[in-house]
Amino acid sequence: MKDSLPEALSPEACANKIFEISGARFEAAIAADLWQKILKHKWLMSEKLGRDIGLRTACIDFLENMDQALREYMDYKRKDILTDMGAQRISAEIWDTISDSQPPKQLVQKRIILPLKEEDLSRKHGVTPPKTIVFFGPPGTGKTHFVKAIAGVLAWWYIEILPSMLMVDGPDRIGANLHAVMEKARALEEAVVFIDEFEEIAASRHAANRVDKSITNEFLKQVPLLKNKGNKILFVCATNYIRQLDAALLRPGRFDCIIPVGGLDEDGRRTILERLMSRLNINAANVDLGLIVKMTARFTPADIEYLFQQVAQFSFEREFSLKQNYEVTTETFVEILPRIRPSLTDEIIEEFQKDIITYSRV
Repeated sequence: MKDSLPEALSPEACANKIFEISGARFEAAIAADLWQKILKHKWLMSEKLGRDIGLRTACIDFLENMDQALREYMDYKRKDILTDMGAQRISAEIWDTISDSQPPKQLVQKRIILPLKEEDLSRKHGVTPPKTIVFFGPPGTGKTHFVKAIAGVLAWWYIEILPSMLMVDGPDRIGANLHAVMEKARALEEAVVFIDEFEEIAASRHAANRVDKSITNEFLKQVPLLKNKGNKILFVCATNYIRQLDAALLRPGRFDCIIPVGGLDEDGRRTILERLMSRLNINAANVDLGLIVKMTARFTPADIEYLFQQVAQFSFEREFSLKQNYEVTTETFVEILPRIRPSLTDEIIEEFQKDIITYSRV
């Protein structure tokens, strides 16, 4: 949606115009601000009615119903921004697909979700709900899944900003595109705004070129602006490589929480396995779930998802070949599992534990 506004007037001309139309007098600076809002109100009224509304009608209506008119315009703009940014609604049920034992579910519940949902209680005890968060951890550990789950349980819009979206006009325009995106985000209400692979666009300035430095500098400007806005926006970034982020972004005052998302314990793997088994042609009595849980040690959620894709393809091909019903059994998993290498290694886990000590802040 693009506003089609007449040519701008000087502050004095705005004051005179408003006085001529309504008889109300305002100081020039105030009148200039009001005039822009009147023009926007005129445009919105015309859009709603499907015909052009005169300036006199729009001006008088705006001045008589100023608070309501401003709210209506912002609500209309937000709808347009949500569409433009590809906002989605996420089911609250996604939260239940994460095991209660999977780090950091309990932490996220206490530190992020409860303060945002229990606003009165938060204010009573002086708790400031977080507005900016970084999730970090090895690839495939479920960082994006956590962010979607937060949006789902809060019943807020979910908006994902891919680095490729910021890079679409070339490297020199990333900073400008970032500025435009963050400006849109600040106008929203009740939205989780997510940037994955954050290290691609906010790397350390010490090892960066001129363009990379300008992008990181833009983030350093935008994060405080977002935090100081009094709306319900949760800005979340995720990175596989926390060490590559600029140190200034990780200092207190930028991101409220820096939260590690690591591997799964047995309960975490069991929760995901049980959910995914419902997709297969399977008789649960013929599958030793406990054995599969043990065999998937060091598997990330992404690894387990890939395992089930392979099992599904195997069973599909087997039934097509045999021309009779094929049910997945324990033996099916035992045959497929050795072909899949778990993402987590001793070295990766050791480095992750060091990063937890160095960077975590909750």
